[in-house]
Amino acid sequence: MQNAQPTDAHFNVHALLECALFLDFDGTLVDLAPTPEEVVISPELIASLHAVRDLLDGRLAIVSGRPIAQIDAMLATITLPVAGVHGMERRDIDGVLHYAPVTEFSAMQTCVNELAAAHPGLRVEQKRGALALHYRQAPELEVVCKFAMQAALRNCPGVVLIHGKMVIEAKADSVNKGTAIRDFLAEPPFNSTRPVFFGDDTTDEIGFAYVQEVGGMAIKIGAGASVAGYRIASPQALRTELSQLARLAQEPHLLSIAKER
Repeated sequence: MQNAQPTDAHFNVHALLECALFLDFDGTLVDLAPTPEEVVISPELIASLHAVRDLLDGRLAIVSGRPIAQIDAMLATITLPVAGVHGMERRDIDGVLHYAPVTEFSAMQTCVNELAAAHPGLRVEQKRGALALHYRQAPELEVVCKFAMQAALRNCPGVVLIHGKMVIEAKADSVNKGTAIRDFLAEPPFNSTRPVFFGDDTTDEIGFAYVQEVGGMAIKIGAGASVAGYRIASPQALRTELSQLARLAQEPHLLSIAKER
């Protein structure tokens, strides 16, 4: 059941030091942009991620709909454990890549290609094991996109549609952000820690549900109903929290105070 009013999150720094942090990317760690390529990553954010990763002994991972290669290109100077394409691909702390089996969805490929050819405002993004149709540049076509992809789904067994912000994706129904977090939690350095997952849209809900099921904390970024128990206002608010957490790594006396609380 979705919670229409998640509680505003107030962070206990000492508690976070014992947790594993899982971060969605677009709309969570970074602000949404007109196209995925236009997302802006500040040097300050990269510095915060470096510091937080070190502070948590590596227990920091990205869980995104983007492919891992895109995340690496965006973050540039820091390489983190990443689950990409909603869990279809995953890189663990040792850099080992894990791939979920790819499901056949040629009927869906034909559907989205025909839609994009007929409507220049639509954008098709082919990923390993997934297919995304972006309609941010043509929001009036939302219903058309949903109807066509839902119809094509009948010829794609084992495939599920996930609805994000101005995007619909087709992917195998065997993996998701929840299973990706589960797999991280089965491995060092994430095992035996409490998961905290930050996300912003419907594609994150299954991850929220999983972390709460295993005793973790789910935090929704921004407005909207959610199964998450907590909420913070915006990606900027999350970046501010990460910056404050990063200060502990840079100022040892603050870390000592936090551990004593």
